[in-house]
Amino acid sequence: MARERVEVPITGKIVSVNVKVGDTIKEGDVLCTLESMKMENPILAPVDGTITEVGVAVDQVVKPGEVIAVIEY
Repeated sequence: MARERVEVPITGKIVSVNVKVGDTIKEGDVLCTLESMKMENPILAPVDGTITEVGVAVDQVVKPGEVIAVIEY
């Protein structure tokens, strides 16, 4: 099966994580919420699939390129 790596688009802090390993998700589902410059940005799933890895936690400060999640589809 193919894997899609969802990466952090901008520097910020993770304020919520809405998925865990094993969850089945649909394209457009919110994986997590990232706060940057006092704005909350939902990070959406680009494909339907199953979460095989979650690379972030609440209150974690992240930089562009870090892995949020890996989706197998």
